[in-house]
Amino acid sequence: MTGGTAGAGRGWRVAARDALYGPGGFYRRPEGPGGHFRTSVHASALFARAVAELLCRVDEVLGAPDALDFVDMAAGRGELAGGVLAALPEEVAARTRACVVEVADRPAGLDPRIEWLAEPPRGITGLLFANEWLDNVPVDVAEVDAAGVPRLVLVDGAGAERLGEPVSGAAARWLDRWWPLAGEPGLRAEIGAPRDEAWEDVVAGVERGLAVAVDYWHTADTRPPFGTLTGFRQGRETAPVPDGSCDITAHVALDACALPGGRLLPQRAALRSLGITGARPPLTLASTHPVAYVRALASAGEAAELTAAGGLGDFGWLLQPVGVELDDVLPAD
Repeated sequence: MTGGTAGAGRGWRVAARDALYGPGGFYRRPEGPGGHFRTSVHASALFARAVAELLCRVDEVLGAPDALDFVDMAAGRGELAGGVLAALPEEVAARTRACVVEVADRPAGLDPRIEWLAEPPRGITGLLFANEWLDNVPVDVAEVDAAGVPRLVLVDGAGAERLGEPVSGAAARWLDRWWPLAGEPGLRAEIGAPRDEAWEDVVAGVERGLAVAVDYWHTADTRPPFGTLTGFRQGRETAPVPDGSCDITAHVALDACALPGGRLLPQRAALRSLGITGARPPLTLASTHPVAYVRALASAGEAAELTAAGGLGDFGWLLQPVGVELDDVLPAD
């Protein structure tokens, strides 16, 4: 809980930015994100297969261009890009330029076909995919004080919080539009404007194709009353401390990020549309082809994890078409 307004401290946006991406920051650590938490990419190779299927659909809608781009934003150690290249048909893979965008150094042993970039490229023709990126775009936090006024939450290097100045200007306008705080003391919100701007910027780099953001999410009718700011370290949720020792994350207001023409849907619906259903193989296969049955059963279990309610299946997908019809890539039904 926050205290009074006295004392030093920085807003959470600046503090988290330095802790995550500054020298010695969390995302520059050698073990990578996979050493601390499990994303859909790490849960199953089926996720990369689904993204490869999506890229193939974009390729078809674009008319099979000579150069097809796949851009993986905030890509960890390049696991998704490698999996997508491996899952693509040979003819499509031969035309695909795979790019990883990441602040950390390129890891040893990465597929040499994958480019490693510090900034997203421009003029993309193909698919830009941002899996669990926007939740790590740092944002400020607001909390309602005893007088009913939303104030910025300040934090020191040990994670101790206090209230700062009243929220004003563009931040106040964002709260009024997307996450109104009703005046009850203690209510909190993450001010998502920097994420909206970050998403708009990377989408502007797509010339033709599709941009997809996948993340923890909420919308106007499901905003959490006390916010979602938290930390992760070695697979466990922990208090967010901006010292570089843990991930600092908050769920994303994906409805605020969406640009005209964008569509929101849960991961389970997106993956099922891409052929990841979690259906069990028929029992008859166990007697006719037992090895194939065991493999199919394992695949069904992985698919079930990716689409599970209360887990990865609840993640949100924001699909943003650029110069194409979204229904031609992923029909609304």
